Parts: sequence; structure tokens; C-alpha cells
Amino acid sequence: MPRRKPSLTELLAAVSPRVKPPVLVVLGTLRELLELEQTLEPGFSDYQMDLFPAERVQAEIPRAKVETSADLWNLPAEFQTVIFPAPLRGERALKLDVLEQGFHVLKPGGSFIVLSPYEKDDLFQPALKKVFGTVHSPMNGRNSVFWCARERDRPRRRHEMTFNVRADETTSYTFTSRPGAFSYGRFDHGARALCEAMEIPEGARVLDLGCGIGTNGILAARKAGPAGFIAFLDSNLRSLELAELNARNVGVPNFQTYASAQLKGPEEASFDVVLANPPYFANMSIAQRFVQRGKDFLKPGGTFYLVTKQIEAATKLMEETFGSVDTYEKRTYFIFIAQKK
Repeated sequence: MPRRKPSLTELLAAVSPRVKPPVLVVLGTLRELLELEQTLEPGFSDYQMDLFPAERVQAEIPRAKVETSADLWNLPAEFQTVIFPAPLRGERALKLDVLEQGFHVLKPGGSFIVLSPYEKDDLFQPALKKVFGTVHSPMNGRNSVFWCARERDRPRRRHEMTFNVRADETTSYTFTSRPGAFSYGRFDHGARALCEAMEIPEGARVLDLGCGIGTNGILAARKAGPAGFIAFLDSNLRSLELAELNARNVGVPNFQTYASAQLKGPEEASFDVVLANPPYFANMSIAQRFVQRGKDFLKPGGTFYLVTKQIEAATKLMEETFGSVDTYEKRTYFIFIAQKK
């Protein structure tokens, strides 16, 4: 009979002497935090990069102090314990970034604790050793618990990758990307298909809805010209920081960023074009929100673009919202185009 996978509280119990306040939990899901809060003292902190999970955590666990920022190391180095409940199938680069940045929010002598979902984890031990120097893995943690102490200083080392996107036959743009922001190290194929399909009038006001690192809005800005305006809207604070960085590096003349979990901020009925490449999970609920809010942001006669692989669900959603819809297939994706009547 296979061994039962230990719970997070059981894993944390293996290093309970190391858990001293103030405590910070990094990027935990709501379910994980609800489990961990049973063993943590009131007033523990939770770091989230994205405003959407941050709002859910604050609503469900009012005794937690939710910290939001583009980077973990933007928080002051005031924590005695940092706990990272690593996701089962999370982004490898983001896990490494959490280790690197988590070091810098610890007090001297403070403990960084990893709770791994794998019984035999081959990622964290060498990665932690590189950052902290010495790694401990208690036997009763079943090789799923690791802890390290901050015993020295080290320079900040940022995880990031750049990639190039050809804007036309003579021009290419360089984009900076970082783990945890969509999409890391490459131009997403869906975003590329959307950019190839979009038609942006000269001087247009364009909203990049769920902008990620800003590729779609920046390429739209090239078509809109110096009289155009680009708004970048996302709930992920790291994505927005990168969208602003990339827009400035490329030289977008007129733009503004908006951080919102509820897709609010820009003036409604004020955009000629809205571009949307939403995440597709939770039974299309997020995509539905993007489509509904996208229509709200459009001027009468404005154009909405949506890219997806979920053609049946998206067709129903777009027709219910806009009525008449055009559909094109590009790069194995479907582009929906509709006007606000």
C-alpha cells in the first residue's frame, strides 16, 4: 500500500522549532493558507504577486496580513520565518526566484522553509544550497521539507529573460520577462496570432486587457502611432511592472498601467480597440469576465479581439455578449472579432 502523502501541517511540524514570528507565507493558495493558519500565530503575513488571489485570501483569512508587490524582496527584511508551500506543477523558474528573493526578506539568522509536494524532491536542495550555503532536511519530513538559515549577506540576483519580436520586416523589439508573469522567455503563440490579426487605426485608444508583459499593447502602439494611447490592465503586479518597463524601453509615447483584480480602472466606453488573451480555466469564468468588461470599455462602434483555443465555449460567450461575431483561425488559435453596437 502506498504511503499517504503528509499534509502541510504535518510537514511543517517536522521543523516546528524553526517557525518563529514574524512569519511570511509566500504564494500559497487559499486552500494551503487555510490549512497552515491552524498552526501559525495570528498576524502572520502572506505574499501574493497577483491581486486576484490576494483579495480572496484577505476575505477568507482576515487575521492574515496580505502583502502585494511585483517582487518579494520589495518587502522589508523583517521576517524571522519564510514558508514556501511549493506548487506541485508550478513554474520552475518562479520557484527558483522565490528562493532567491526570499533570502532578502529574512532577518539575520531567520529561517527559510520549503514544503515540497514531492516525496523525493530533486530541485530544492541544490538550489537552496546555492542561495543559503547550508541546507537541512529532517528525516521525519520524508525528504519533502527543507530549511535554511540566513547566515550571511548576498547580492540580489534577478531571474529574467529577454526575447525579440519582429514588428515588421525592418524592426524588432526586445521584451524583458520574469518568472510569474505571462509569458516567461517567449512570445506566446496565442498573443502572436492576436497581434497578426488586429487592425489598429491611426490615433486609436487601445486597451490591452490582461496585458502580461505588454507585448500586444506595445505592438498595437506601433500601429496607432504617436497620437495613439495604450492602457495596460492586469491583476499581476509583476506583469504590469514589466509592461511599463517594456513600453518605456521601446518608446511608446502615450500609455498608462492599471492594477485591478476586478478589471477596473480605465474609463468605460473610451476605447476604440480592446485586445484580450485571458487565462482559460474555472469553467470560462475569467474569460467571461474579460469579454463582458471588454465590451464595457469600448466606445460604440469599437472593436473587441479575443484569442482562444476554446472555440465552442468562446463562440457562445461572444455571441451572447456582442451578437454578430467574426472568427478566424491563426497558428492553431481562433481569433474572435466583434464590434460594440
